[in-house]
Amino acid sequence: MAMQKSLELPEGKRKPLYRFLEILPGALSYSLVILLFVLSWVNPVLGAIYLLVVVAITFVKAIATAFRTIQGYKAVKQAERVNWNERLEDLEDPHAAFERLYGKQSESYEFAEHVQNLRLLSVVEGKSEPKPSEVYHAVVMVAYDEGLETLVPSIQAVQETTFPNERIIFVLGYEERGGAEMEKTAKVLAEKFQGVFKKFLLVKHPDGVKGEIVGKGPNLTYAAENLTEYVRAQRIPLENVIVTSLDSDNRMHEKYLDYVAYEFLVRPNRQHYSYQPVSLFTNNIWEASAPMRVIAMSNSFFNVVSTMRPHLLKNFASHSQPLAALVGMDFWSKRTIVEDGHQYWRSLFYFEGKYAVVPIRVPIYQDAVISDTLGATLKAQFVQLRRWDYGASDVAYVGVRLFSKERQMPFLPLFIKFMRLLDGHVTLAIMAPIVAFGGWVPMLLNLGSRGTVAFNLPNVVGIIQMIAAVGILVTVFVSLRILPKRPEKYNSKRTLMMVLQWVLSPVIAIVYQSAAAFYAQTRLMLGNYMEKFDVTKKVVK
Repeated sequence: MAMQKSLELPEGKRKPLYRFLEILPGALSYSLVILLFVLSWVNPVLGAIYLLVVVAITFVKAIATAFRTIQGYKAVKQAERVNWNERLEDLEDPHAAFERLYGKQSESYEFAEHVQNLRLLSVVEGKSEPKPSEVYHAVVMVAYDEGLETLVPSIQAVQETTFPNERIIFVLGYEERGGAEMEKTAKVLAEKFQGVFKKFLLVKHPDGVKGEIVGKGPNLTYAAENLTEYVRAQRIPLENVIVTSLDSDNRMHEKYLDYVAYEFLVRPNRQHYSYQPVSLFTNNIWEASAPMRVIAMSNSFFNVVSTMRPHLLKNFASHSQPLAALVGMDFWSKRTIVEDGHQYWRSLFYFEGKYAVVPIRVPIYQDAVISDTLGATLKAQFVQLRRWDYGASDVAYVGVRLFSKERQMPFLPLFIKFMRLLDGHVTLAIMAPIVAFGGWVPMLLNLGSRGTVAFNLPNVVGIIQMIAAVGILVTVFVSLRILPKRPEKYNSKRTLMMVLQWVLSPVIAIVYQSAAAFYAQTRLMLGNYMEKFDVTKKVVK
């Protein structure tokens, strides 16, 4: 591999091109909203055409999303029914397994692909390929000041996976700034889970390290560095270790580790991939308030849909990646509050474009936002979304490499990825307010005109919105199927509220999703960088 340029984000003053690209997402978002007013003022027909183009794009995306939501939900349910531990054991002797399964028919999820994988591995058997029994999982969970009520169930979920615990290394990376209470909690956990895994490592990330932001990335990296020392001391090949990063509220599906190990082993260039589960924000969904439930379920659907578009899939929240690859790229960024999504771009550039994210179609369950009061919850949810939307900072990170002679990967594929990245952040900001209110702009700016176009536009947009509401019906149906079992303390009225809550979708799209995107992009435009990871408080009820 050629000499790598630094993968880390810049500190201090940015160069002119970098600053231009930081300003670009926000400038485009504001300009595209203002453009509707300008065109409507110049000529209501131009404003109407512009608006209808935006609404039509939204309509097509809504229908496509509804289709992929159903498709993705079915895929998740099918993948959950697979005995991934058994498939993993087949890889121990792929030739014998292929002889046993060849010619058999099964409706099991991706059974034909499994047989084909066995055939291919039979050809390379004995050529230094690791066996399933030689693969280790390292689970790195980071914590700040969370209590036992949050951390214990998350660690127990790892303990209860179908992958052998004797080949799981669990690392709890906790922050020194969490104080004495976090220190006490970490020691209680180490004692409780002593002997459960091959090793339970406690790693305290020191506070105030130069060159690091206050955030998750530095904690993850510090914990993984300590993990690497342990793995080397145990003489375990780094190439055989898969690292999964977890937040404190993440509870993995029991088949997740087997599934990841299987996908890892069937790929010849396995170090060039990471593995992305379906993040479902349903741990505490019955306890959350209606606005938070809508956001949590909407984000869950986005993750379900994303698994059906592997060519566009990126790292999000929890994900798995080989330890050898992480060591080569110096783990995660210490300079961004969105280290998960940013990890995709670090990996892409480290592997010179030869990198992809593999969908793992079983869930890792996460918490919806719940704080001490409704007001605190509403605020905490906005803080979480604006942090996620700060992924717009990657536009500059990718752009400076795209327009560099040292991009180390072909221009066109990177240009397409850059445009999709930029479009995604701009669309997130502008679509909801334009679709909701845009129909009135040509009319209000041309009250003295007798033209029918401007005055009929709100009705036309309304009809399109009603048709697009079919997507909401699909969302309601799938959301009821995804929900965990209703707690006994709630009656059927709570289920009814789970349906009625979706009337809040238009308001939430504007007040939260669009506003949070504009907030993050505005901070970037002004050079007022978000360099502190605001931990989202999630109260356990």
